[in-house]
Amino acid sequence: MSFPEKARELVLASQSPRRRELLALLGLPFKVFTAKLDEVPQVGEAPADLVVRLSRAKAHAARLEYGQDTEDGCGTVLFIACDTIVALDGDLLGKPRDEDEATAMLHRLRGRFHSVHSAVTLVKAATGNTLTDAAETRLRMRAYTDAEIAAYVASGDPLDKAGAYAIQHPGFHPVAELQGCYASVMGLPLCHLARCLRGWGVEPLYDVSTACQLHTDRRCAVYPKILNSQSVTVNDDQ
Repeated sequence: MSFPEKARELVLASQSPRRRELLALLGLPFKVFTAKLDEVPQVGEAPADLVVRLSRAKAHAARLEYGQDTEDGCGTVLFIACDTIVALDGDLLGKPRDEDEATAMLHRLRGRFHSVHSAVTLVKAATGNTLTDAAETRLRMRAYTDAEIAAYVASGDPLDKAGAYAIQHPGFHPVAELQGCYASVMGLPLCHLARCLRGWGVEPLYDVSTACQLHTDRRCAVYPKILNSQSVTVNDDQ
């Protein structure tokens, strides 16, 4: 059964079209609802800690604004939230404020390895119980030219992307090498999410690894380890 009594509805706490696109690969119906949230990093906060904190904060903020479903004392709604950050040389590269900052970020990343950290959180509406799982992916950017940077920035695509790039962009193709989860760099670590959902009895209708690889047109080497592991970063399911 895909939706047991305790989780009849999924709500994605994100307006990101990339996250909606990836979540749809599970074959489960969902709604979208977001809440306002201050996403400013804390002083000295590590990237892995930041994405966990913000994904949890987004899910709980959406729960509070959306309203709690307490039918029969069961959490019939599950909120899903995610956060993603790019880290290079200890610096956090969020969404650029303007074209100049986007250009500077892409120059810094060119030809170099960096990390993308993502965390996904589930929250039960009625109880506030929480599951969070996290992923880190290592990437090396290709040696794109100054002209390619200028054309990509002029397209406007980098301005709403952490690190000023979309890994899946069909024209720019910024990444030369990837070690980890491709979907997490797009914005939603899909196998980590599926692992959390299964922990609460929600089974995707489609095979997650197959759907993701077909959608991204990439062969994935890490999904068996992710899907076969039971570990989660934070578990407040009392």
